[in-house]
Amino acid sequence: MRLEPLGDKVIVKRLSAEEKTAGGIILPDSAREKPQQGKILSVGDGALATDGKRVTPQVKEGDKVVFSTWSGQEVEINGDQLLIMSERDILAILD
Repeated sequence: MRLEPLGDKVIVKRLSAEEKTAGGIILPDSAREKPQQGKILSVGDGALATDGKRVTPQVKEGDKVVFSTWSGQEVEINGDQLLIMSERDILAILD
């Protein structure tokens, strides 16, 4: 199945959660927080401005990003957990 975002939406795959604390304690799945970082898999055409022109997205496929805690809609495609979110929910691009 192919998933293509529309407008200013992006498809993000979360990075994996930390399995250990800094002190070396192994965390069970129930105690792990969902990471707020991910990799952009697909980008829409961009938001539509009031004058009818498309605004070019600032992110591109392959970018690692930080996003808001409760942003995006989770979907499962081909066994992968993905997020569909607006570009405005992305806080920063990681180098």
